[in-house]
Amino acid sequence: MSSLQSLLQAALVEMGQQRHAQAAALLAPYAHLPSNELQRYYGEALRRSGRPQEAVGPLMQALALKMDDVDAYLQLAFALQSLQMKAEAAECFRTVAALQPLSIMAQCYQAHGDQQCARWQDFEANLQSLTAAIRAKPDGATDEFGVPFALGGLPHQPADLLKVARMSTGFLSRGLQPLPPIAAVAKPKLRIGYLSCDFHAHATAALLVEVLEARDRDRFEVLLFSHGPDDGTTLQQRIRSACDRFIDVSELDLAGIAARMRAEQVDIAVDLKGHTAGSRFTALACRPAPVQVAWLGFPGTSGADFIDYIVGDEIVTPLADAPFYSEKIAQLPGCYQPCDASRRIEPVNRADLGLPEDALVLLAANAVYKVTPRVFDVWMAVLHRLPQALLWQLSGGEQADAQLRAEAQRRGVAPDRIVFMPPVGMAEHGHRLAAADLALDTWPYNGHTTTSDALASGVPVVSLRGDGFGSRVAESVLTAAGLPELVCGTPDEFVARVCALANGPRPTIRPWIDSTTFARDLEALYERMWARAVAGLPPAALAAQPSTDAA
Repeated sequence: MSSLQSLLQAALVEMGQQRHAQAAALLAPYAHLPSNELQRYYGEALRRSGRPQEAVGPLMQALALKMDDVDAYLQLAFALQSLQMKAEAAECFRTVAALQPLSIMAQCYQAHGDQQCARWQDFEANLQSLTAAIRAKPDGATDEFGVPFALGGLPHQPADLLKVARMSTGFLSRGLQPLPPIAAVAKPKLRIGYLSCDFHAHATAALLVEVLEARDRDRFEVLLFSHGPDDGTTLQQRIRSACDRFIDVSELDLAGIAARMRAEQVDIAVDLKGHTAGSRFTALACRPAPVQVAWLGFPGTSGADFIDYIVGDEIVTPLADAPFYSEKIAQLPGCYQPCDASRRIEPVNRADLGLPEDALVLLAANAVYKVTPRVFDVWMAVLHRLPQALLWQLSGGEQADAQLRAEAQRRGVAPDRIVFMPPVGMAEHGHRLAAADLALDTWPYNGHTTTSDALASGVPVVSLRGDGFGSRVAESVLTAAGLPELVCGTPDEFVARVCALANGPRPTIRPWIDSTTFARDLEALYERMWARAVAGLPPAALAAQPSTDAA
């Protein structure tokens, strides 16, 4: 093996161990060499270690040396996204799709990249290309990965999402070997191990923390296996305090994470990420725990034969949808999504937010990639019907914001009727939402945490019922909050409902979060899973059933 190949192999080992900064430092002295592979690996290591601006140069050099290097284009696109250059990132993804027209991965990234910058001129063509690539792929293929998260945000068939998830999981877990089997035995106290990179100032931690605080400590021990950052925030300190042990596995590879979970004698392993950014859920392919569960992070199937259950509820995961899940459905009796009732909202003056006092403010707090052309058509129909209204949209960056203003003008709506809210911290964001009058949901990918955030701020959310997990979360949250009448069946009904609420009385949002009951119901579900495992029975669908303590 040449010295260059030895260097690259050493860098790959570092990156495989999640030591990206060390890999970048290893390659830096050789960054002048005209090697496509070296430049690509160096750029990737820089990007993954949080230095996207520095990554651009090496990645461009890699492409200069090999202009059809798909991996270099992908890494460059990810770096550009981090730099909020989403239109340029979309062009990189488009090049990948042109180079690999039958690649599901390439088509997913192309469609999602365009959505992130609200570039809709190829929306239908992107969907057609993506669907064709999925349908052309043989069942059971694991020769590439797709992007289930990207597909979930677009109109799709549930069977296609399952197919992409299975293929992606097979690809991402290749080479991982199961640990020796371990039997489930009856015991008075279960050890639950949660795996995520989001135990910090993140929506997942905000949703989960009060449920962990409310858990039955006599019957359940909780370990958090974190592969995320240490941000020192109050939320991170709170969620660490809510568990029995916080275990940093950020520098372990997938097999190492599994080995650590096995060493900690986890009974039920719960992945909180699924097919979302930064996930390491495929560590569970090593089968570290007797029972393995997916919950909360990804609104859809993992496609993994090593995940036994997916936690949902009667709305997001009806038992009739079982054919579209690789896991067995385990239903909570209420909404599957917890929330924190302890947070307090401090009203913010509209003027401080750039909002006119006398306007009807329609909140659109979902990320831009969730806004499809059809959704925007409906929202603009609302603005035509309500001349006193403005749309208060979460900014997607300068490029996306300019695109949305242009799309509004094409639909006969003055661009200045869209006011963009800049990204801010979680607490500040929660407070400012209270300045809105009504919130407009997106579809097919609803607002999830976004919906509960709006309700917690006293803002009613109007949603549209869809097919599949991601399209029903808002319905589940609204039903739990006692507001099922805000869930519409058609776009026309959506417009009519918003207009009726704008011109008439709006519902009062009453406290709906009971984390203690949620914790008892979740624990009862875990105990039902465990009881089957102890009895030597395979996983089976678990219909909603309130816990004895909660009933």
